[in-house]
Formats: sequence, structure tokens, C-alpha cells
Amino acid sequence: MNRLKDKVAVVLGAAGQDNMGQVIARRFAGEGARVVVAGRKAEALAMLAAELGGQSVVCDITRKADLEALAQAARQAYGRIDIAINCTGWGLMAKLRDTTEAQIDGLMDLQFKGVFFFLQVFAEALAASGGGSIVTMSSASVYALLYNHAAYIGTKAGADALVRCFANEYGAKGVKVNSLAPGLTSTPMTEKEMGMPGLKEAFVREYPLGRIGTPEDVAEAALWLATPESFMTGQVLQVNGGLTLRRNPLPRDINASLAAAREGSARPA
Repeated sequence: MNRLKDKVAVVLGAAGQDNMGQVIARRFAGEGARVVVAGRKAEALAMLAAELGGQSVVCDITRKADLEALAQAARQAYGRIDIAINCTGWGLMAKLRDTTEAQIDGLMDLQFKGVFFFLQVFAEALAASGGGSIVTMSSASVYALLYNHAAYIGTKAGADALVRCFANEYGAKGVKVNSLAPGLTSTPMTEKEMGMPGLKEAFVREYPLGRIGTPEDVAEAALWLATPESFMTGQVLQVNGGLTLRRNPLPRDINASLAAAREGSARPA
């Protein structure tokens, strides 16, 4: 308890019910942090802030002015910023030949340009506070490829390169910059897919630790990176149960697992 006592944390991407951002915000508040939650849904953010005894700010990561306003609001509320977490993302699945320019532009805005803006604004804000920790979200699929995910993977890989650049330049100012790479994670966003008989089993077979991840797994890793205990910067921490030691399932693996599940459910009891 109180590993983040008196620290001020900004968590962006915390408007979705029980998503990674919300779980991280609750975990940080439980460790004594004063938390500012941000995202694009004012009502959901206000409810979370009330629950945590913190503040909420509407913010679109693709707009640098919004990020600057978020940093200013956090400083006005608490006088400083020690931790900044970015949990925004869009898990687009589209075949290579079918991916549209609009989809690529949307992912670039959200997962590359937006991350650049986020790092620009909060590296400076944390440096002005004497240092701290920035964490953004990568993906295991950058390192264990997943079919029909190329535009997503490409923008996440680009953001990982940005993490290294900002870590290199801001380390002398006491700012750590890292990213977390979850694999398939059980969240409200993946609930529909998780409900497909056989799909989860196809993925679990590739995880050495025998299960897919949870938002709580990600929150624990983010907490460690946010504390002085972590002597790490410019890295992608693989929080995915060992998936990157193996691979994501191939389409034929998923199809076979789905077919086996359907066949099993069709058999008479």
C-alpha cells in the first residue's frame, strides 16, 4: 500500500467501463496516487473521478491542444505531474488487401501521431516536476505477428520507436519512458470475441503460462514502472504470459478450434 503516496498520475483512455485505463486508475488510487482520468466520454470519466476522489478531463489524444490542456488541468489541480499513462487504442482487424486509407489515417492519428503528442507534452511536464514515469501501450502482436492486423501492428511498432527516442533524450531530466505489450486480454472490448466457442482456447494454447491476460496484469506492470523501483527506460515490457516466446495462432488454428467447438456442441448429450 501507498507505493504511490503523494504522486500525481494522469491516465488517458479511461472512459471505457472496466477497460485497462480504468483498472490502472483504480490500482494507482489504491496505492495513494492522486489521479486525473481522461478520455472522450465526459460522463463516464466524471463517475470514475468521483469514485477515486480525483479529477476528470475530456481529452482527444489526436489533438495536441487537448493534451496540453490536460497537463495544465492536472498541474492546476495538484501542482505537479509524476506519472502519465496512455491506454488509448483501436484494435482494427482488416485484411492487407482490404485496409482502407481512412483506416490507416485513423490508426496513424491515434497510435502514432497521438502518441508522439502525448510524449511531447508529458515528457516536458514530468521534467518540469523533477522527473517521473511515462507508460504507453504497445502490443504483443508487434513481436508475435497476428494476421489481418498490419496497420495496427505498424503504428504500434512506430510508437515503440518513439518510446526509445524520448527515453534517450529525457532520461537526463529524470523521466522514464516505457511501453507495455499485452497479448489478447480479457476486457469489455474483447468480450464478444471471447464468447466465440473455441476462440479463446486457440489463443491459450500459445501462452506458456496457460492463460490469456487480464487488465489487472497490465495494471500491476504499469504500477511497477511508475515506482522508483523500476530502473528501466526505453523498453517494451512483454506482459503477455510468454506469448512472444511462441506465436499468435494462425488463421487455420483458429478455424480448426472454432470448428471443433461447434462439432462438440452439436453432439448429443
